[in-house]
Amino acid sequence: MRFLYLRDPLFLTALVLFLVNRWLLKPLVVGGFVHNHFNDLLCLPLFVPIVVLIAHVCRARPHNGPPELYEIMLPLFVWSIQYEILFPQFAYTSKGVTGDPLDILWYSIGAGISALWWRFYYRRQTAG
Repeated sequence: MRFLYLRDPLFLTALVLFLVNRWLLKPLVVGGFVHNHFNDLLCLPLFVPIVVLIAHVCRARPHNGPPELYEIMLPLFVWSIQYEILFPQFAYTSKGVTGDPLDILWYSIGAGISALWWRFYYRRQTAG
């Protein structure tokens, strides 16, 4: 089945959860998972559909199916290194940026959930 990109149910759910977290939960909840890791969990399901849509529009994506494992893992590795290792080291990018190895764990959990969702949701759609 054709990937729904910005209409994908996981993308839309992640978008709604991000907005709820940003505008409702964070002002009400002090610290903890909501402030430190919830958006990290949502990062891959939110941004991978955007990245693969851009690749599709630029004709750099060879198919129109759900994201392949490498299309999920590459952003996971790049963003983990970029935001948790490199950016905190440089003065011009580190203002308000703190490297946290737990963020990488939550990016990875989000990536795993996304990979499973996209694999089984689109397989079920094709079979049904």
